[in-house]
Amino acid sequence: MLTHLRERGLTTGPKLAVGDGAMGFWAALSKVYPQTDHQRCWVHKTANVLNKLPKSVQPKVKSDLQEIWMAQTREGAHKAFDRTLKRFEAKYPKAMACLNKDRDELLAFYDYPAEHWVHIRTTNPVESTFSTVRLRTKRSRNCGSRATTLAMVFKLLQSAQKRWRRIKHFQKLELVVNNVKFQDGEQVIDQSDRKAA
Repeated sequence: MLTHLRERGLTTGPKLAVGDGAMGFWAALSKVYPQTDHQRCWVHKTANVLNKLPKSVQPKVKSDLQEIWMAQTREGAHKAFDRTLKRFEAKYPKAMACLNKDRDELLAFYDYPAEHWVHIRTTNPVESTFSTVRLRTKRSRNCGSRATTLAMVFKLLQSAQKRWRRIKHFQKLELVVNNVKFQDGEQVIDQSDRKAA
């Protein structure tokens, strides 16, 4: 798919890719678009970590995970990360290893505008749309031609588009595309200009 996109004209890779832990996708992305930043989906990671824990501990760990991705700064997120690992690693090493292995990719969103964080920390907006399409196409399997199915999928996506949440401060996308740096969600102002003045 990525090679096909490049062949069709997407020669400059996207700035950021958001996805779950599907290793094939990330390996292909690194090969086709090596400059693209990787952001792991927090919803998928949370589910993966919680699945490795007893039910009785899950609410505590879930709360700690939320503290990580809700931190105002990358430093705050790393501190929350370290607290969570220290608190649960001895008793639940597999769950904490699962969390820690994608640490940098889970925190990539801090290099983008804070207004966009809600949109780029997870793949849920895209996944909920496609789950609706999957449900409908499974239920109506063998109920028409390929053209009928494509028309139905088009209508479902067109309907879903009306409910999509608009990107907050979409104007900042231009800054991202033009390689303006962000740190902890804030635009980095070049300090060398100030020193010269």
